[in-house]
Amino acid sequence: MSRTWLKWMPAVAVPAVIAVGVLAVPLQAGAAVDLPEKTPQGVLELAAGSTVDTFSGTLEQSSELGLPELPSTGDAATSEFSDALDLLTGDHTVRVYQNGADQSRVQVQDTMSERNLIRNGSDLWAYNSADNTAEHLTLPAGAGDDADGTSHTPGELADKFLADVTPSTIVSLGENTQVAGRGAYELVLTPNTDNTLVGSVSIAVDAETGLPLRVQVEAKDATEPAISVAFTSLSLEAPSADLFAFTPPAGATVSEETLPTKDDAEHPEAEASGATVIGSGWDAVVSVPASADAQVLTDLTASPLYNQLTDAVDGGRALSTTLVSVFITDDGRVFAGAVPVERLQAAATQE
Repeated sequence: MSRTWLKWMPAVAVPAVIAVGVLAVPLQAGAAVDLPEKTPQGVLELAAGSTVDTFSGTLEQSSELGLPELPSTGDAATSEFSDALDLLTGDHTVRVYQNGADQSRVQVQDTMSERNLIRNGSDLWAYNSADNTAEHLTLPAGAGDDADGTSHTPGELADKFLADVTPSTIVSLGENTQVAGRGAYELVLTPNTDNTLVGSVSIAVDAETGLPLRVQVEAKDATEPAISVAFTSLSLEAPSADLFAFTPPAGATVSEETLPTKDDAEHPEAEASGATVIGSGWDAVVSVPASADAQVLTDLTASPLYNQLTDAVDGGRALSTTLVSVFITDDGRVFAGAVPVERLQAAATQE
């Protein structure tokens, strides 16, 4: 499948995270509101029991990761990595529409253009009005369904989540707040370690439906959130069916993509990347061997943005943000995590 779809990962993750109800956080402190008293366990049960799968709204996303401003002209501005980074930097307004499990639309509104990701049944479209290009993918039957044969009550899901996170995370509640005009509980996750760049993650959970309404990730010792995503308006009514019917505009360049088949997955060239995880919890490090995907590394280092975004360090080059660090060794290995670069360098010398 084309790497163009990878550019949509941040945009797709935002509504997906909010819809699933696992992680979220506050954009700004809203007016305190009176709500029935709950424990962190109770708020988790509320979110786990949410059945909201029909809504539309506007999201405001802001990112302060400490990355340099992206160029607006030249080869760096037109590279595919620039497109991907653009969704992770600065401020964006995103319109989201959801109607059940198989109809959704995400619109990222740029200054002079718009990017759309649309699912309508088995049809998945990615369209960019800036260059009038569209990619189409036909999903297999059952794609996106959560039918795994396992039934969990909200309490069971909350218990599992707490069991998974409490060894490395302090789970607490902040002040009740208001998001998009709706009362919400604020669940706060604080890493129980000093070896991470993350200071806290907050979850604003709608008091009525359990739907997470906003997301905020704070870096350590920061005065402003590193990443914030929040509904500024929200309707729980079903969106119009017309929003999910997409036909490429006249003159658009359209490409057809395919998902890997079972045979493709069993092909030697489609073997797993070989990535491993060193450690666990907030200070875990992901390690990818040099031979995993040489072409991706070649494309990355050839990008005009590579030298601009990375710094020379002992043993290779490093990308440092307020939340995540990436270390690319001279021999082509890649290490990443929500940890300082020094932790990545130490992991590289131990392999």
